[in-house]
Amino acid sequence: MTTYEVAVLPGDGIGPEIMAPTLAAMTAVAQKFGFALRWAEYDWGSDRYRRTGAMMPVDALEQLERHDALLFGAVGVPDIPDVVTLWGLLIPIRRGFRQYINLRPVRYIDTVNSPLAQPGGIDIVVVRENVEGEYSQVGGRAGIGADEYAIQEACFTRKGVARVARYAAQLATRRSGNLVSATKSNGIVFTMPFWDEVVAEVVAGFDNLRFRPVLIDALAAQLVRAPQDFDVIVASNLFGDILSDLTGALVGSLGLAASGNLNPERSYPSMFEPVHGSAPDIAGRGVANPMAQIYAGAMLLDHLGQVEAAAALTGAVDAVLRAGVHTPDLGGSATTADVSKAVLAQLA
Repeated sequence: MTTYEVAVLPGDGIGPEIMAPTLAAMTAVAQKFGFALRWAEYDWGSDRYRRTGAMMPVDALEQLERHDALLFGAVGVPDIPDVVTLWGLLIPIRRGFRQYINLRPVRYIDTVNSPLAQPGGIDIVVVRENVEGEYSQVGGRAGIGADEYAIQEACFTRKGVARVARYAAQLATRRSGNLVSATKSNGIVFTMPFWDEVVAEVVAGFDNLRFRPVLIDALAAQLVRAPQDFDVIVASNLFGDILSDLTGALVGSLGLAASGNLNPERSYPSMFEPVHGSAPDIAGRGVANPMAQIYAGAMLLDHLGQVEAAAALTGAVDAVLRAGVHTPDLGGSATTADVSKAVLAQLA
């Protein structure tokens, strides 16, 4: 029997609450399809930071590298700045393991309330550049008082832009052949024209690909007005972060939005997580929506090559949604435990 070693990082807030039903569902589907998942849980996060002054140990990447994949919950608490929690845990893993693709799919399920009048048919994948761009560590603050200023440098490399464009183009050709690139080259005069140039060069090598760059402000408006017109969107780190939250909201809730931080070459393990945050306001109440975390687990299984098991797990969550088992973020009254029980029943 094939056994996969998976690192589990539940993290903060609702992270542990949504991780438990995810592990149960993934274990059930693994048994059904004849493989095994061996979990190794790491209690890294804000509690560790309070105890030790660090979100994770200095040899964290060495500990994680031996695993086949990583399953991440959430990070962030009100009393510790996000710059500490994110840059102390999540971002070092993404960058240390060269997880330069952040894949964020969203689909509309017809029993979920969307803010749109006609949400049917939404099936979008945002391919976000994940390790460079606007989220650099280049810059600083200077000056005193009213003369104080801050500089943040956006760093784009030709290699970095080309590889995310190539991944998005390959994905689009396997889907509808429709690829949109998010840009702002009419206002950001160096990095975004460079982004446009490199993306255009890469996608020119793909036949049967319908490609168009769209300014980010117009793209946000078009996604609200006619999201069904979009399939694959490739975007920089900042733009991809914003657009994936927008598309998640369009299908009804970020509680349904999963993501994968991918190292396509598989020289390092990839990491899978929900898009939503740690939601400390509802932590411990038993009402957190675990569906995005379970969908992330399905993405992990697909990445490991267990395609049928991944489809079964995704289908189980879809069926639970269609049956009306909705947590409060979806307008329902189901608890985290209710969702877990319903998903396990579907898998059985």
